[in-house]
Amino acid sequence: MSEGHPLLDIRNLSVTFAGRGGAKPVEAVKGVSFTLERGERLALVGESGSGKSVTALSVLQLLPYPIAAHAPGSSIRFAGEELVGGAPERLRRVRGDRIAMVFQEPMTSLNPLHTLERQIAETLLIHRHMTAQAARSRTIELLRLVGLADAEGRLAAYPHQLSGGQRQRVMIAMAIANEPDILIADEPTTALDVTIQAHILELLTDLRDRFGMALLLITHDLTIVRKMADKICIMTGGEIVEAGPADEIFSHPRHPYTRRLLTAEPKGLAAPADPAAGEMIAAEEVKVWFPIRRGVLRRVRGHVKAVDGVSLAVKSGTTLGVVGESGSGKTTLGLALLRLTEAQGQIRFSGGDIAALSQRQLRPLRREMQVVFQDPFSSLSPRLSVAQIVGEGLKVHRLAANPGERRRLIETALAEVGLDPDSAERYPHEFSGGQRQRIAIARALVLKPRFVVLDEPTSALDMSVQAQIVELLRELQTRHGLAYLFISHDLRVVRALAHEILVMKDGKIVEAGPTERVMTAPAHPYTRSLMAAAFNLAAVAA
Repeated sequence: MSEGHPLLDIRNLSVTFAGRGGAKPVEAVKGVSFTLERGERLALVGESGSGKSVTALSVLQLLPYPIAAHAPGSSIRFAGEELVGGAPERLRRVRGDRIAMVFQEPMTSLNPLHTLERQIAETLLIHRHMTAQAARSRTIELLRLVGLADAEGRLAAYPHQLSGGQRQRVMIAMAIANEPDILIADEPTTALDVTIQAHILELLTDLRDRFGMALLLITHDLTIVRKMADKICIMTGGEIVEAGPADEIFSHPRHPYTRRLLTAEPKGLAAPADPAAGEMIAAEEVKVWFPIRRGVLRRVRGHVKAVDGVSLAVKSGTTLGVVGESGSGKTTLGLALLRLTEAQGQIRFSGGDIAALSQRQLRPLRREMQVVFQDPFSSLSPRLSVAQIVGEGLKVHRLAANPGERRRLIETALAEVGLDPDSAERYPHEFSGGQRQRIAIARALVLKPRFVVLDEPTSALDMSVQAQIVELLRELQTRHGLAYLFISHDLRVVRALAHEILVMKDGKIVEAGPTERVMTAPAHPYTRSLMAAAFNLAAVAA
């Protein structure tokens, strides 16, 4: 680092996105300035669309040029050297080596055609010129470091074979491979369960202490900020409205927006359910086993028992929360209930057995059974506008009499999830991660389904929007008698929405019961460990 210079010095950073189809340009970042010293932990905090991720992408010059442009006078200096407009070869030396980044959505950041070993080893081969054997050993070490089970056995796995939380751990392993001077972590624990959140936060702290690494943390989770940050910059509307030491901002927030953020979180409990409500969906002894093939002939040597003999029932107007660590089988169970993955066992929907129905026979039921996926960017087509994405189901199921009616339904759905209907002609990449998740929720709800699988629907959302979405889901459930299967690692959100809880581990149910009973008096040791991890992390913010 150059003598007398901060490790990272950002001055008057402004970023403008060009408008499409005659629309006005969007100022995503406006005059942002801050510094980051070696070993320091700085958090950029704000709601979705506040400009946090755009600021982070600007550091590595990864914005989609020429759609996005830095205003004249914008400066980003790393160790005294200007990065804005830097030569490509200089930026290549910095990216992944001196400055590394953990992106918000791991599925879209990992190459689906490459194994984990190839993707992690790539940065070691390029920047450290390791031999293939040395890179392999280091890759195994990194996977163990971030807590991925059976690290050596996972080397040949592909991203789609991992859960969302496991993919995020792989991203962190890639980022820390070369022990960078600065690690930019964009929502690094968004997809992780509470026990792994605590592990990853401890890991990042240990790495900072061991290597003198600076951490630039982008997050909406103030619980994590209180635990991890030395300094905080509060962003809204592309501007920093308050900055200072973390303790000072938490104890004496000055700006009204900061005070609102500190008090925002999902509140309340699930709306009372009708005890006479009929069964919407049920499962008996559902199994989803994936074969493990090895050898030249690819013979089956065993099975991954993703779901192993699960039985459940969800009544109309109620929510069943499914909790457990990453890889416990939560998402696979949801997909099996929707007949989106092959499964054994009985599945009943609205009284009828659907386990043996063909895809053609299932088609009329698809409107009534919807899903909101965990990773919104990979589930939204980059080639379609928001209006086309939300309206696609309306066209397929012929739920609008004419284009005008379809447009009205689309705009109503967007408004319900807190998005401006005027943004309907924009594309997914023009939205923040939280805004993309709201688009995915609007796409499912616009069809007025009877059963919805919600796979971590609030994981990418800031606290205030989490509260709005929970209120929205409760309101829709009461109004339409919707049944939800709510998959989440955020126990605060589960408590606010679920009537009953299933706790899963290794594909099996280890505990089930009413939400308050499971939350306050868990019987199984695994459930107790989950609750302890969640409450210990939350206690930091108390």
